[in-house]
Amino acid sequence: MAHQHSHCEHGHHHGDPNSRAFVIAIALNTLYVVVEFVYGFIANSTALMADAGHNLADVMGLLMAGGAAILARRVPSGRYTYGLRSTSILAALANAMFLLVACGAIAWEAALRFSQPPAVAGLTVMVVAGIGIVINGLSAWMFVRGSADDINVRGAYLHMAADAAVSLGVVVAGVIMMFTGWYWLDPAVSLVIVVVVVMGTWGLLRDSVHLALNAVPANIELSEVESYLRLCKGVADIHDLHIWGMSTTESALTVHLVMPDGYPGDVYMDAIVATLKQRFSIQHSTLQVELGMTDHACTLHPEAAHVH
Repeated sequence: MAHQHSHCEHGHHHGDPNSRAFVIAIALNTLYVVVEFVYGFIANSTALMADAGHNLADVMGLLMAGGAAILARRVPSGRYTYGLRSTSILAALANAMFLLVACGAIAWEAALRFSQPPAVAGLTVMVVAGIGIVINGLSAWMFVRGSADDINVRGAYLHMAADAAVSLGVVVAGVIMMFTGWYWLDPAVSLVIVVVVVMGTWGLLRDSVHLALNAVPANIELSEVESYLRLCKGVADIHDLHIWGMSTTESALTVHLVMPDGYPGDVYMDAIVATLKQRFSIQHSTLQVELGMTDHACTLHPEAAHVH
């Protein structure tokens, strides 16, 4: 006889400490985008306008990430039994793709400018980019704490930190243009912006695609989880082990445990669930116990010819 033990964690979200950081960063960067684009147009600086476009992409990314963080806290409903946690994965994926498209547009415009680089007001470029260093640096600092455990927050942190570094590069280019007249540096800096953003975005794209495809989260080793479960007292075999990300911060697991001596009791099963959470950061585990009196195989594997 099979007995199914389902453990559902409650109360994971008692307010998101990153919410305030999202609100402040969105407000600051939206204001900066407007200022940077206007002065970039006045100064005839492709670098400033390109960076404004990139910062606009960051604002859109922050809006998506912040909105997903709010939706992820909604409780499960009749149709969405996991709630809306996976919106954070969709937001991270959309954010990465949007940034890569923006990079293509910036690179194309910069390449066209190389043939006939226009005169650029170096002082204006320096001042506006200097403001960007402060705003982006402050925004990045607000996301440092949450960046280690959430790819949504990590994406925001990487973008803000990259923006601060790029703004520094624009300031240096402005100084050189003022004294040398090397206006080709303006589109050159635009291309540097593209390289920096692509490098920072690639990891976010990779991780978000993995999560969207229900891959085992990068912080969890499947073999280690399998070894732990096989070594649990009373477990003769396991099958149908699946681990996936419910969101960018929470993971789930389902597994069938073959236990010939029968169901070991709620206390023992709860101990396994607690270990999966504490040791492997798997917040939601569903364990099914079987006596092993019939053959079972995961239907997702080609070698599983039949299931009794």
